[in-house]
Amino acid sequence: METISRITIPQRENESHKGYYGRILLIGGNQNMGGSIMLSARACVYSGGGLTTVVTHQSNHTALHSRCPEAMVSDLSDIKRLSKLVADADCILIGPGLGLDFQGNNTLTFLFQHIKNNQTVIIDGDAITILSKLRHPLPDCNIIFTPHQKEWERLSGIEIDDQTPERNRAAAQELGAQVVLKKHNTELYLNSGDYRIEKGNPAMASGGMGDTLAGIIASFAGQFEIEEAIKKAVFIHSKIGDKLAQDMYVVPASKIIDEIPYMMKHLEEE
Repeated sequence: METISRITIPQRENESHKGYYGRILLIGGNQNMGGSIMLSARACVYSGGGLTTVVTHQSNHTALHSRCPEAMVSDLSDIKRLSKLVADADCILIGPGLGLDFQGNNTLTFLFQHIKNNQTVIIDGDAITILSKLRHPLPDCNIIFTPHQKEWERLSGIEIDDQTPERNRAAAQELGAQVVLKKHNTELYLNSGDYRIEKGNPAMASGGMGDTLAGIIASFAGQFEIEEAIKKAVFIHSKIGDKLAQDMYVVPASKIIDEIPYMMKHLEEE
């Protein structure tokens, strides 16, 4: 397994606009877990996503506008608008705070029925749990799973103590997807090979870290080639965490988000 020890961020073209940097659709946040999708949205915006739209429960709209005015918003129950948003998106993230109820299941099913093969779908959080229980057939498109170890156990059937690189690789191939396995020294099972990010620390063991990472991956998937997007996102997320942990006993996810554009500038190609 190859270790990723360095990444760079390309300079932006002088003549460019927001349309150059992806149309990103984020789906999640029921009436009890709106914070998850808000963290994803802020992470997406702060990492350069060009046009970010959030589909979430109506009760979250005011808070989202307050916390992330750069993002557009749509009601989770508005299926007609969701259909258009899905059709127009380059990359779609589904799962943070989605919930495991009837609406969460129906939303995932609807997305799978309407996705196109040239789009990228990031399946995170509750969407992984729904999928592991109901075993929906996966759509024919670029799929990225972002599970923590327990979610990966549910999805792959491999118990945490048995999650070796060899077994994880076999499960990723069987799924026909790329996998970001979130753990100490996060492992990436990509089409080109297997990678490890030897960064991160226990100060990052706090709520919302996965939601934040998923938002960065979604943003980068709209800007960079898919595998490079995954590598860059995981590396930056952990590198920021290591930087903040030098002075903080616990690193909240919101603090990671605040630092993203500064870290991207620090890693920008000369």
